[in-house]
Amino acid sequence: MQVIDIQQKLDSFDDHWSPRVIAALNGQHVKVVKLLGEFDWHFHKDEDELFMVVEGELTIHFRDRTIELTRGQMCVIPRGIEHKPAASEECQVLLFEPAGTINTGNLVNQRTVSSPDSI
Repeated sequence: MQVIDIQQKLDSFDDHWSPRVIAALNGQHVKVVKLLGEFDWHFHKDEDELFMVVEGELTIHFRDRTIELTRGQMCVIPRGIEHKPAASEECQVLLFEPAGTINTGNLVNQRTVSSPDSI
């Protein structure tokens, strides 16, 4: 058991769209990530995802609507729902998802992080 300083973890890296694992519990990973620009449309066949904004603003596009999240707000995206996160300025996010969840879901491309670093 230890204290985890989320902001300190976020301050330890600069790249975008590359999640880092900061904790694990009950088969879940808690990750931090910095977002900037638009991500790719994707979905996760077997995993729900929780996005919580630590700093900044996050837009999540769905095929039928768009939601906006600001600091302290979160959204759970159910498995199978196609989505595209976007941030016009850098956004810092906490993610909760099953261990082994690949950030690009059903896609494999240059942004795929199949084994995120633990920090």
